[in-house]
Amino acid sequence: MTTQEAWPELPYPAWKDTLETLHMKLQIVGKVRLSLTPFEPQWANVPLYLTSRGLTTTPMKSAGLIFQVDVDLIDHHVEIKTVRGENRRVPLIARPVADFYADFMSNLGALGIDAGFKPIPSEVSDPIPFAEDIVHATYEPEWANRFWRVLSRVDLVLKDHRSRYRGRHSPVHFFWGSFDLAYSRFSGRSATPPPGAGLIERLGGDAEQVCAGFWPGHSRFPQAAFFSYTYPKPDGIEQEAIEPPAAGWSPELGEFALLYEDVRTSASPEDAILQFVESTYAVGARLAEWDARLFVDRPG
Repeated sequence: MTTQEAWPELPYPAWKDTLETLHMKLQIVGKVRLSLTPFEPQWANVPLYLTSRGLTTTPMKSAGLIFQVDVDLIDHHVEIKTVRGENRRVPLIARPVADFYADFMSNLGALGIDAGFKPIPSEVSDPIPFAEDIVHATYEPEWANRFWRVLSRVDLVLKDHRSRYRGRHSPVHFFWGSFDLAYSRFSGRSATPPPGAGLIERLGGDAEQVCAGFWPGHSRFPQAAFFSYTYPKPDGIEQEAIEPPAAGWSPELGEFALLYEDVRTSASPEDAILQFVESTYAVGARLAEWDARLFVDRPG
């Protein structure tokens, strides 16, 4: 497999309609996990995780029944699996969000699973209640699968980066609200969310961290990109030099960014990503005066 095949093109304008539909359907799956798992710091109970076929909630419990929900982005369906051996599939293809929502919730109910959640998307502008959403109906399997293939490679690179840190750190996980694959390192010190912060930021922004990840873009920044930020933001960080040369501070995002297109066309996409996440961590940790002993050099 060539580098171009392993790291395919992912132009936001070409698949934005499929992206938005997939986003809404994954929000429905993710809200089940949110409603049935105990809260963890920085919302660690919320994300989905990569599998060899897509994404998973990992096991949860409802009224004593253990189950999980898997999103298959090869055959394009959502699968509900229980420890009793039951297996129900809900198609992703060729149906608006409202139809998917009704079918998915009906299958949960038939299994005796009660997932009570606010049936409205989170972290999006102009949210449409799931039961009323006939706007998001486009789903082209090739684009959804291509996105997952990119995620599966990014997941492994971020895990490589994660392995070098001695301090507290998150798993590499997929946030269905902001629709990004991300990973955070923590200094061990607390932080104070800014005045007027909403619930998400109040509960997720109470610890110093350096976060890095990948997202496919949105209408205000219509390009797939890698991102990195230090929280709280150290003074002057936007002036710091980072690697690779194509990366830099994005005024639009208010954080460091490296376009996916620059990564996929580089000599080694994996090395380019590692240079980005490691150099942005080094800058943030230095300016925020983190303990240097938290970071471990590669053996050999």
